[in-house]
Amino acid sequence: MNMLLDRNTPQVILRALLCFAVVVIATACEPAAQQILPTERPTVTPTATSTPTRTPGTSGEVTPTVTPTRPPATATGGPSPTPLLGATSTLDSDITPTRVPNPNAPRVEFFTTDVQAVTPGEVVTLFWSTRGADGATIYRLDPAGARNQLWNVPPDGSLTVRTQESDRGTVDFLLSVGEGVERNEEPLSLPLTCPVTWFFTPPPEECPDDEPEETTIVEQPFVRGRMLYMADRNRIYVLYNDETDPQWATFTNRYDPAVDEPFLEGFPVPEGRVQPVEILGFVWRNSDITRSRLGLGTQQEFSFDGFVQTAPNPAAEDDNLYISASDGTVLKLLPEGTSWEIITLEQ
Repeated sequence: MNMLLDRNTPQVILRALLCFAVVVIATACEPAAQQILPTERPTVTPTATSTPTRTPGTSGEVTPTVTPTRPPATATGGPSPTPLLGATSTLDSDITPTRVPNPNAPRVEFFTTDVQAVTPGEVVTLFWSTRGADGATIYRLDPAGARNQLWNVPPDGSLTVRTQESDRGTVDFLLSVGEGVERNEEPLSLPLTCPVTWFFTPPPEECPDDEPEETTIVEQPFVRGRMLYMADRNRIYVLYNDETDPQWATFTNRYDPAVDEPFLEGFPVPEGRVQPVEILGFVWRNSDITRSRLGLGTQQEFSFDGFVQTAPNPAAEDDNLYISASDGTVLKLLPEGTSWEIITLEQ
């Protein structure tokens, strides 16, 4: 030790030796301690954080906020949100926009008459009132609904119209005001009483055109139908039972006894059948269709005094025809050969 501490030892080395001696002495005086070795600092794993968005027009530090998630466009599992200004309109190409009616458009307040029914040929008075119109038009309608007569009238008033004696069923009118899309129309239908009686009962619902026509009728039954000749009309009616169209047909009488043979010589006729002659036989011989569809007669023809009457058919342009039959029934022939039927009379 004295060798190390001579005067020639530099001052720095001397201090180092003294510090080392102090440490050795202190360690020897205390109990043994566990040596702690330093470990490396844990590596921090960076985590992504949302970058705050700077709000325009502000300065300084901004506290970031969580951006809200937008709800799905179509709600599921609950009601759809309702906009504050009402439901959102959707365009539908199949929907035609509805025109909003004009509250000031002309309109009919009433269109009527003072009777419940009218007899054909009598006078009927019409009454009407309108609003918002400078004038009006009244039309008379035919049975098909066509406008065949008109009167230009004031917006309010009355009008006297004479019906026709040939009118049947109803007499129909139409009141019209306004123009174009603002036109307003009101119909009026007035029942007509029937001024004519039927020649049989129970009578049909329709009203006949005229009084019954009395005439001589020639009738003959056949295997598949019958034939009738009406003297006043000079026409032959052929009624078929084979359910083939037409159900009946009519012919003008062209038989001339001075020229035409009354029957066909040598025509084979089985027992119980007869060949038609003269007026009925002329049609039967000269019409292959009639002869084929009717077959031979089952009895000879016979004549009697009967009646014929017609009545309008609402479903056709022609009239229904009613003819007396030899057995006390009435034959009803519908227009254009469509059908015929037998009406049994009341006893």
